[in-house]
Amino acid sequence: MQRRVVVLIRGRVQGVGFRAFAQKKALELGLSGYAENLSDGRVEVVAEGEEALLEQFLAFLQQGPRLSRVEGVEVQWSEPSGLRGFYVY
Repeated sequence: MQRRVVVLIRGRVQGVGFRAFAQKKALELGLSGYAENLSDGRVEVVAEGEEALLEQFLAFLQQGPRLSRVEGVEVQWSEPSGLRGFYVY
């Protein structure tokens, strides 16, 4: 089943390669979406794809890349909107 997930990640997640990490993992899993830094220090990741693959992706995001420190993750599920590719903003 295709789903969309919006993930807000807080902690030491900017300036540590988090968006590139999210992009790499998403592309490995065949997901579409984007990752961007927010002005409040969080990273927002939006991804669409098979629900089981999105669950795997969430597990990667909760760990983050080596230099990051994830302190909190907010997740919101919804219906997909047809995103294509995975971009870093």
